[in-house]
Amino acid sequence: MTEEERKNNIKDNAHLDLEELAQRRAEVYLSEQFKKLIANAEAEIDQLEPEQIDLEDMNILLVDVREPDEYASGYLRKEMHLTIPRGRLEFVAIKKIFEQYGHDIPIITYCFKGPRGLLAAEQLKKMGFTNVRNIKDGLINWLACGRTLKSYFGEITLVKND
Repeated sequence: MTEEERKNNIKDNAHLDLEELAQRRAEVYLSEQFKKLIANAEAEIDQLEPEQIDLEDMNILLVDVREPDEYASGYLRKEMHLTIPRGRLEFVAIKKIFEQYGHDIPIITYCFKGPRGLLAAEQLKKMGFTNVRNIKDGLINWLACGRTLKSYFGEITLVKND
């Protein structure tokens, strides 16, 4: 490769380096912004440990904010339970929750790892629901604490190899 070709090649690929740098900076910025969102939500929303939740209490509405395919992998219970994906929450919460149960019903949100449930709980609170909490660290924590999930195939429990 001649010196001229090498210089042209560098020029031709310089935009790729800049795009990669911009992408990395955006990821850092977004992750910092995301951390701020989570910190704000943690300050506003009570988070429950799995041991604090009584699934037999049918006065509590459980709101699973995972996607439908995630729900199929396991859920907490069928009764007093709604599945509203986080991306649709604001659009359907009034119809599915407020019109059926009112704004004072105790609500516990959850997701797989925790952040979606936490952000959903914060949003429900902003929408006027007065008694909203989240399962701390989501279903991962639920299973790690020895609690079970229900599925179409029966119950799911985390097996720990010692």
